[in-house]
Amino acid sequence: MAVGFPVKDDYVTGDVLTAANMNDLSGTLNTLSGAASTVNKNYLINGGFAVAQRGTSFTSGANNDDAYTLDRWYILSDGNDAIDVTQETTTVPTNGEFAIALDVETVNKKFGIATIIENKDVISLVGNTVTFSFKAKVSATTKLDNVKAAIVAWSGTADTVTSDIISAWNAEGTNPTLIANATYENTPANLNLTTSYASYSITAAVDTASTQNIILFIWSDVTDTTLGNFVYIAEAKLEKGSSASAFEYAGGTFQGELAACQRYYYRRTAVDTYEALTQPFNASSTTRAYFQVVFPVTMRTEPTVFDYSTTYSLYRISDVVNFTAPTAFTLDTSGTSKDVGFFLADCASGLTQFRSYSLIGDTTNTGGYIGFGAEL
Repeated sequence: MAVGFPVKDDYVTGDVLTAANMNDLSGTLNTLSGAASTVNKNYLINGGFAVAQRGTSFTSGANNDDAYTLDRWYILSDGNDAIDVTQETTTVPTNGEFAIALDVETVNKKFGIATIIENKDVISLVGNTVTFSFKAKVSATTKLDNVKAAIVAWSGTADTVTSDIISAWNAEGTNPTLIANATYENTPANLNLTTSYASYSITAAVDTASTQNIILFIWSDVTDTTLGNFVYIAEAKLEKGSSASAFEYAGGTFQGELAACQRYYYRRTAVDTYEALTQPFNASSTTRAYFQVVFPVTMRTEPTVFDYSTTYSLYRISDVVNFTAPTAFTLDTSGTSKDVGFFLADCASGLTQFRSYSLIGDTTNTGGYIGFGAEL
């Protein structure tokens, strides 16, 4: 009776195993030619730049150094307003859907993007070889002719990362100096991007023994740029091993990727008039109402960032019949947890104490939003 794989070593797709083939009586595993290539786990959330809870365009006022843009990715730049950031849907790799576009807005400045990997996901990477890969292109090689990438180890307190890891940007072609507790695990070098999408990868041993988090950093290392120059990046992946495999969502599917992002940031936006942003809750007085938002996933920690549109005309406090305009929002840390966001809304007057209210989108406008952040 056969107890293992067949000894035949020339199988091809479509072959059928027969009883006669099953003749490996020793029960050993035999190597089959043409074995399928593997796809390794992606430790990098939103490497496909598909999730954009904060919006799809970040310009003056929203594109400062150390500001988050597309989910899990933030800007690192030599000064504010160095680049505009957009979620790109046209200039994408073949068979791709999204990319991140970095558009020069202040000339002659270095700039890039970064993302931080949580300690729980880094533990198994420390002491191992990892590969960081992505697809990229530039709009012109006359200026953006030196784009680099780095795997950076953070050896400070786990999950308490100083996200702005740059101490000094330095001269053109000289790698930025990192802050204390941040270490290059590879030696960054010019990737020689072209005007066509291509795949790039860097490999390094995570040999900083005290590594608690990993930061992945891609940047333009030149100080001679022109307004309107673009860097495009897509399909980013961090995986174990010394070679890059095919891109996949860290969450497996888009829905899984969205849920993974919502562990760090969650936003409710009114896209229709009268759309409810919160569950009904009570007014504590004629000028103050409390609201709660149940998060779709448990967040990484109790959120400390409360994000909302300061255009209060985009909101209304509603008891179905009456509509009252808010004048201020404040996060209530005593009621907020990893599963529920709790905040209060003030208004000039018009509420009835102990009556139940909801926060809704304005009756004629949309765009009001409530966001909660637990980023690294």
